[in-house]
Amino acid sequence: MFNLQVRYLSFFFGIVSILSFFNIIYSYYLNLYLNLDTYYYSLIISFLFFIFFYKIKITKQKPNLYNKILTVFLGYVLVPLILSIPFYFSIYNITFLDSFFESVSGFTSTGFTIFENIKHIDQSLILWRSSTQWIGGLYFLFSIIFLIDIYDDSFKKTLTNFISFDSSEILKQAIKIFFLYSSLTFLIFVILNIFSIRSFDSLNLAFTLISSGGFLPVNDLSNIIKENFQIVILSLLMLFSFFSIFFSYNLIFFRKKNINFFYEDLHLIIYFIVVISIFFLFFSFNNEFSNNLLAVSSSVSNIGFSLKTNEKNLQLVFLILVLIGGSFFSTSSGLRFIKIYSLFKYSINQILSFSRPKNIFMNKLIFTKINFDFNEINKYFLTIIIFILSFFTLTSLLSLSGIEFEKSFKLSILTLMNTVNSSIYGLGEFDFNNLHFFTKYILIFFMIVGRIELLTILLILKKFLFKN
Repeated sequence: MFNLQVRYLSFFFGIVSILSFFNIIYSYYLNLYLNLDTYYYSLIISFLFFIFFYKIKITKQKPNLYNKILTVFLGYVLVPLILSIPFYFSIYNITFLDSFFESVSGFTSTGFTIFENIKHIDQSLILWRSSTQWIGGLYFLFSIIFLIDIYDDSFKKTLTNFISFDSSEILKQAIKIFFLYSSLTFLIFVILNIFSIRSFDSLNLAFTLISSGGFLPVNDLSNIIKENFQIVILSLLMLFSFFSIFFSYNLIFFRKKNINFFYEDLHLIIYFIVVISIFFLFFSFNNEFSNNLLAVSSSVSNIGFSLKTNEKNLQLVFLILVLIGGSFFSTSSGLRFIKIYSLFKYSINQILSFSRPKNIFMNKLIFTKINFDFNEINKYFLTIIIFILSFFTLTSLLSLSGIEFEKSFKLSILTLMNTVNSSIYGLGEFDFNNLHFFTKYILIFFMIVGRIELLTILLILKKFLFKN
């Protein structure tokens, strides 16, 4: 029996209405009337969905985890359908499938696009593309809270310092996350303006960076970022989606908390410094360090931006960084560094225990008193197994659809990790517009799969295969 919490989705339809209203105002302000009607359509339809879902009476029975997963998955279908309206009804004759593909790509913060030349799109629609990423990043953060029972106890214990999971506190917690997410977006916008990036580009980049998205307001990043100091600033701003969204909050109020309070971010800082040091020492010839810094920051945060590069020998390295990803409670994707590190340390301890059976090996994270138990390790291992199965399936399907194996291999990683295809991965010129409709549906499905924590697939299968 389904008990979907559709009222949870009404909040996001309300945000779509607000973004539609802002686009209408923006279009009038700059006399951009070509696609003005499309935002009226999205405003009216999203508002009707907001009223409809908000008015639905929900049962007092607590929804099980399976119904929560289906609710989140439903949101990844319905919200992009509304977001696709301005694309479909625009003057550019975009098909429904291409419109839905573009909106899902934005909402999942992936960044694949069917537009071949951004210069041909009016500014209001470019802003709408960026807005789809922004709301998608916010939806992802809310989904983590909604599906918190899937995740590990250590993560939940950390989040309880900021968030109450009491149903009576849902509105207050939603406002807290929304305010912090919006404030960081505004901060990124201001910093980009300070460093001589025009306001329109700064706004679009702010929406993209905070959500770990991949849409650019221009055809090439070099049209916006031209100076070395701008490259460094952009690289550092990408880390907003690499670290936990509460990282800045942690720093401000650190004196009131112990170090366990943001242990994951400490590990990520060390990881990032080590990676940057390796690139600085071994791969920064011909004054290319700023470009490498951008590529590394872009990869670890699962954004995927890059300036044009000919370093084909580093493509696999950047793909590995994409696979690892960033913080648990951030808008980045990836398998998560802390999980991979914990699994690696546990495996080493298990191997050493056979050679030194009398010794005791603690499965404790450095800088903390936190020990990860066997159940958490099982979850980490299952996550990797499910990723391998998903990766193998997607690569096979893309290869069968006529895409050469190397591109299918890379595209599968980027799709599941919700990272845009750029030159640092050797896919900068990949054409999504002319793909077969079946291939587009496959990519749409796996972009969503990559966003809703791969472990949810196992739970859905368990519902059907292991019924009591």
